[in-house]
Amino acid sequence: FKLPRRNKALKILLTNDDGIHAPGLWAAAGALRRAGDVYVVAPDREQSGVGACLTLHAPVKAREAPVTHYLGDTQDNAHSVKAYSVEGTPGDSCILALENLVGSVDLVVSGINTGSNLGWDIMVSGTVGAAVQGYVRGYSTIAISVGSIQNPHFGGAARLLELMARRLADHRPESPFFLNVNVPSVPLEQVSGVQVTRLGGRSYGESVREEGIGPQKRYWLSRNRPIHGDNSEGTDMWALKSNRISITPLQLDLSNQPRIPETEALLGDIPGQLLSHQD
Repeated sequence: FKLPRRNKALKILLTNDDGIHAPGLWAAAGALRRAGDVYVVAPDREQSGVGACLTLHAPVKAREAPVTHYLGDTQDNAHSVKAYSVEGTPGDSCILALENLVGSVDLVVSGINTGSNLGWDIMVSGTVGAAVQGYVRGYSTIAISVGSIQNPHFGGAARLLELMARRLADHRPESPFFLNVNVPSVPLEQVSGVQVTRLGGRSYGESVREEGIGPQKRYWLSRNRPIHGDNSEGTDMWALKSNRISITPLQLDLSNQPRIPETEALLGDIPGQLLSHQD
């Protein structure tokens, strides 16, 4: 794994799923450039809900994006910002950055996303999907969102990113971390606390709408059915509803080791039957 370099400015990759024009992305860039050199590599359009999808059967294009268009004049800042727009998914953007456009970094940040990413719904999140590609390559990674789609407040999330990046520069972790962060969409002075949490349950379910008849029939999938999953105290859902910043450490190992003996008992003599060489 890779650790931040001592006595040098951090090298930070910033990506998202809301696209290169998203204000949350540039709020993050403006904050992170106070902690190190920032490389923005993001989709050229909004890509919410695509999860960890990759483009494997078509070429992916990238072009430089005008940083001054989004941040204004950056010449008076100690650290640089460079940006690329990618015709691909959030996962494509992160891979292309780390494997080609940018190279090794000290920190990967995905966000700041408009709208929360809580509970098991992170499985379809493009914000988290992009972050996964950084973490599996051995980099400390933060996926960060604010809890509102309408008139989101990015100031608190941006300030948190700056502080966490500075902390990382001074306190190197023993191994890379993967954090999913959700910040209330309110002014920072209205945030009631910061809590390390676990994932809650599902917050939205899918509904299917059909239109047309016969060969012209089509189906539309939407995630618009609220579900009251596990939102008990200690979950990310509870923290955000309590106006607290939620920080959830994630891992990618989905193996359910405690159920290995139960699974072996379920199989019974099936392996012997399957592998016997009877005529």
